[in-house]
Amino acid sequence: MDVLDFTGIHTAATIGRWLGDRYSLNYCTINLKLGMGHWLFLPHLPHLPTPYSPLPLNTAKATLRLEQVNLFTKLKTQLPGNQQEYPILEDISLEVFQGDRIAIVGPVGAGKTSLLHLLNRLIEPTNGKLYLENQEYRQIPVIQLRQKLVLVLQESKLLGMTVQQALAYPLVLRGLPKQTIQQRVNHWIEQMHIPSEWLGRTEVQLSAGQRQLIAIARALVIQPKILLLDEPTSALDAGTAFHLMQVLTQLSQTHQTTILMVNHQLELAQMFCTRLLHLQQGHLFANQRVSEIDWVELRESLIKAEAQDDFGF
Repeated sequence: MDVLDFTGIHTAATIGRWLGDRYSLNYCTINLKLGMGHWLFLPHLPHLPTPYSPLPLNTAKATLRLEQVNLFTKLKTQLPGNQQEYPILEDISLEVFQGDRIAIVGPVGAGKTSLLHLLNRLIEPTNGKLYLENQEYRQIPVIQLRQKLVLVLQESKLLGMTVQQALAYPLVLRGLPKQTIQQRVNHWIEQMHIPSEWLGRTEVQLSAGQRQLIAIARALVIQPKILLLDEPTSALDAGTAFHLMQVLTQLSQTHQTTILMVNHQLELAQMFCTRLLHLQQGHLFANQRVSEIDWVELRESLIKAEAQDDFGF
């Protein structure tokens, strides 16, 4: 689905439900301007407390920590000045805390997906250090790390399995009892509103949006401490995307699951997330609570950066 098709009904519905579950609404109306000039009428909240943000207190310990992380790629053709490497990420230092819901935004080529790949160890940094629960990444076996920190790619595969088999597969690999596997799979089938007629289908019998939803459900079955999502709503219809945001919000609030999500939809980031990371040309341009962000200025900055982008890494 095109992003612009999604931002309308979904954005209005998500604001109403996500905030409405937590605060009483006064049914005055205000205009909320969405991208591309669309206006929707929503219930008015005269005052909202600052969104929850698990930024550190003096005693807080980061679940994830990056210290001066760099990632470079070698070029087959030298750039002017005999430059043989192109920076994907430069000098990235940040801390992520339990229960954080973080949106990662930036223009094409900013390094957003590469950051998720680094966190999941699909790629290794050129230099710098990463820590999970205060343990250096290289000291953690990759399989053990990926059981705690799960990445869902934008275009995930079911590896030739049926939906039912794909959902159970991560738990089968762990050697869990069949009854436990079935109970957990059934739970997430119900939570994610996966129709029973999908369960016997294979990848080629599913749409892009259906595959995306199943891939996210497969990750949730694992019960990770940290969930990494690359454009999780890009192929979902408005209703399904809205429900997914509800599920993820509840998971963050009740189980303190940490979520990092690459997303180009600023309205969604503003509603769903507690913090925002703004990447630009491989640099961490901003790391802010959503309540501190000038969203008009951010949108203009992203548009300008897209216009100036020379590379598509």
